[in-house]
This record gives sequence, C-alpha cells and structure tokens, in this order.
Amino acid sequence: MATMTRTVAATNGRRAEELTKMLEDRRRQLVHDVLGKIRDGRRDYTKEYVLDEGESSEVDNQEEIEFALIQMKAETLKKIDAALRRIGEGTYGECFECGQKIPEARLRALPFAVRCRDCEEAREAVELRERMTQRRVSSRPFVDMVN
Repeated sequence: MATMTRTVAATNGRRAEELTKMLEDRRRQLVHDVLGKIRDGRRDYTKEYVLDEGESSEVDNQEEIEFALIQMKAETLKKIDAALRRIGEGTYGECFECGQKIPEARLRALPFAVRCRDCEEAREAVELRERMTQRRVSSRPFVDMVN
C-alpha cells in the first residue's frame, strides 16, 4: 500500500511539474506578446502621418482590435496565474462547483479550467437564460410604445 501511495504521489508530482511548465511557458509567451504590442503601439503613436478620413477610421478600428486582443491576453494571464497558485496549493484540477477532479484531457486543452465540463455547461446554460431574460425585459419598452 505504501508503494502504491508513493507511485501515485510521484505521478501527481510529475503531472504538476508538466502542467506548471506548460502554464509558465504560455504565461511567458503572453507577457512577451502583450509587452510587444504595447511597445509597437507606443512606437506607432510617436510617428506622425497625415491620414485622410478613411485611413483614420481604419487605424482607429485596428487600434480597437489590438486593444481588445491585449485585454483578452491580460485576462488569460490572470487565469494562468490563478492556475499556478492552485498548483502550489494542491487544489489544481478540482472543480470549483462539485469538487470532483477535472479530467486531464480538459486540463490539457484548457489548462486554467476551474470547472468540470458538466458544471461549466450548467453555468453557461444559466448565463444564457439570464441574458435571454434580460433581452426580453429590455425590449419591452419598445413593444409598449407600439401599442
């Protein structure tokens, strides 16, 4: 029994090391990307171009897209940091909702997952119902105005 416990602990230790390395590599890449975008933005901002209205609009759209991408990467960084913290605490891979183990295949695909598939699907279904209810409520004033 003690040998089996040591084997499980060694397997879990290797798994934690693999996941930590994968998350840290992804984190390093995201930090590099975000800092690069910020540097590029500063460099582009300092250049002076005379743009017509169409070009200016295109530049504005591109900047909004770049900003949205930076925000998404920053959110992913937060999730990775939280996953690394959970690895250190020994709670990584446990579903926040039901407490069951999150399957390894899900963690490999989404290494910062905090819920098992069933709990995540249930949460998404609740959010969808809430959005649908909110749309119906917010569209009622327009229906009342027609009558």
